[in-house]
Amino acid sequence: GRACLPQVGATAPKAMRLLPASGRTATQKVVVGDQDGVITCFGIKKGEAVPVFKTLPGQKIARLELGGALNTPQEKIFVATGSEVKGFTKRGKQFLSFETNLTESIKAMHISGADLFLCASYIYNHYCDCKDQHYYLSGDKINDVLCLPVDKVNCITPVLACQDRVLRVLQGSDLLYEVEVPAPPTVLALNNGNGGDSGEEIVYGTSDGKLGLTQITGSKAIPRWEIGNEKKRGGILCIDSFDIVGDGVKELLVGRDDGMLEIYNFESADDPGLRYDHAFSESITSIQGGCVGKEGYDEILASTYSGWLTGLTTEPVHREGGSGEEVKLSQEMQSKISSLRHELEHLQIKVLQEREKYQKSSQSSTAVSSVPAFSVNDKFTLNKEDASYSLILEVQAAIDNVLVQSDVPVDLLDVDKNSAVVSFSSCDSEPNSNFLLATYRCQANTTRLELKVRSIEGQYGTLQAYVTPRIQPKTCQVHQYQIKPLSLHQRTHSIDHNRPMNTLTLKGQFSFAEIHAWVVFCLPEVPEKTPTGDSITFYFQNTFLGTQLESTYRKGEGCFKSDNISTISILKDVLSKEATKRKINLNISYDINEESVRHTLKLIHPKLEYQQLLAKKVHLIDALRELQVHEGNVDFLLPKYRSILEEADQLLEEYKRQPAHLERLYGMITDLFIDKFKFKGTNVKTKVPLLLEILDGCDQDGLIAFFEAA
Repeated sequence: GRACLPQVGATAPKAMRLLPASGRTATQKVVVGDQDGVITCFGIKKGEAVPVFKTLPGQKIARLELGGALNTPQEKIFVATGSEVKGFTKRGKQFLSFETNLTESIKAMHISGADLFLCASYIYNHYCDCKDQHYYLSGDKINDVLCLPVDKVNCITPVLACQDRVLRVLQGSDLLYEVEVPAPPTVLALNNGNGGDSGEEIVYGTSDGKLGLTQITGSKAIPRWEIGNEKKRGGILCIDSFDIVGDGVKELLVGRDDGMLEIYNFESADDPGLRYDHAFSESITSIQGGCVGKEGYDEILASTYSGWLTGLTTEPVHREGGSGEEVKLSQEMQSKISSLRHELEHLQIKVLQEREKYQKSSQSSTAVSSVPAFSVNDKFTLNKEDASYSLILEVQAAIDNVLVQSDVPVDLLDVDKNSAVVSFSSCDSEPNSNFLLATYRCQANTTRLELKVRSIEGQYGTLQAYVTPRIQPKTCQVHQYQIKPLSLHQRTHSIDHNRPMNTLTLKGQFSFAEIHAWVVFCLPEVPEKTPTGDSITFYFQNTFLGTQLESTYRKGEGCFKSDNISTISILKDVLSKEATKRKINLNISYDINEESVRHTLKLIHPKLEYQQLLAKKVHLIDALRELQVHEGNVDFLLPKYRSILEEADQLLEEYKRQPAHLERLYGMITDLFIDKFKFKGTNVKTKVPLLLEILDGCDQDGLIAFFEAA
């Protein structure tokens, strides 16, 4: 059953908690902080919310945690707002206002007794009784922080979840070790709520929807289990442990940014299985298990981005027993419905009055136009599986339409979950103008829209989304996303050093900060802040082709190695352009490995073959269907043609989802051909039509021979 609870303002992840039950009642109070800076605390009686306290608005609340002396009920409420931490009692009386020395807003917070752990972008700070203890500067942005339970491990062991795909384990102000995880970790939780028997077990969730458990010992991490994201669901925003089944073993509760709520149970300690899921229409920012509505019935409480709180309860909605019980329930329901109807009528009248008032004031001579503020929660990420970018837009109010505009060529791909109607406008072919103009009109009550685009490496610029919600007066917000020159590359922990590599070396009068800024300009997932130390190495993988890139640079020198000549060619062009803009003379040298071209072609060829076969099959479907109608059966067809008919729907679906896949592969092979000879000082553009003919023939050896003979 679902319980409906009050709506608060838009919420950040990890900003809703259940207070421990106290005194005579077994039910728990809910406390939630929102982006208007308001903390709301309420209980539930007979299905109605009963307020306990509500604070005044202020800066937006990024985190809400519970604390108290160790081994006592954790019922003090702490919120991070701006660079300040405030503390409230469970009755709503403020007892702490701690203005930290952080220059940026707090993004993550953990509390354990008198210890307070705070993170703002790259900075970690540990305070004890509000006094500065330790400080650490991370190599990339920190998404979450927690500390292993002190009573179990007997020392303070903070763990940071960082954007560069690692968990950093600290000791004091120093890095103890790093734990590599498969994708950027967004959230951390203690396993079982207490770190397991050893107190060392941490569950992490990633931005691409993976979950894992790792044991953080004093010297190294021991990975225990990992769940991939086979169902291609959203990124993970919140995790809790709670025994909702009542079998004495806590289940793992997970909330995702596509609105999926999941419950995993454990047949054995290291084997989680999905037991239950429920889809909400917007991202789940916090999840908690407890007893809220009625004694004896546990529930799972979730808060969503726009501030709705929903409970999934174990209480049966239709009680068993005689028919008398049913009638009683419906009477209770009837009175509830009539009071809601009354409230609704009252609100409708109020809205009309306010609208009239606004119209009058906006037409008067002293009119001041008021633009309603609304918050947009957006996420633009590269998916490793299909080398496409997902743009997710979530708005507090319902979305009316979104206009997407791009000044570089991008393909819009199909998204299953997207119910919006898309229409394209034609674009002029002038340089520096639009390559894409598309409008998505949303159905009523859509607050979340997901789009997918695929970019072309070497073509860089900006994708813009103009978001218009259904609010009066009509307002629009513009959000911009950079499509970088090597947009399909993703950071990786290591590369294969045995591949044939091409090398590009730059030397010149540039600082470490300058060359770092150029690398940030060229590649996704590089931290904006210049790394500490004298030099840095980053590894990347091309998600479309599987080729790799190693970039190592310091003041006055940069070295880039890749098994794909086109990657090196793009870097050479963009880096020389950027240096020229800043009037810096670059000395560029390159070392081209002939073997690498054959290697890259061998990587591309299976993909090419697969897409060509798919295209051929799809082109045959209509003719085969016509034969089927004409002949009445398909027994006379060869088995390979019969199977095309049997799989027709899947084939069409797959082809529709990747409209320009084959064109992109042809484009990459053509670039490879041109780039190979560009480094030799030869222009082979006249030979491209011949290359395309060979590609249609699709013979790997013939293709390699053409590359080597040209």
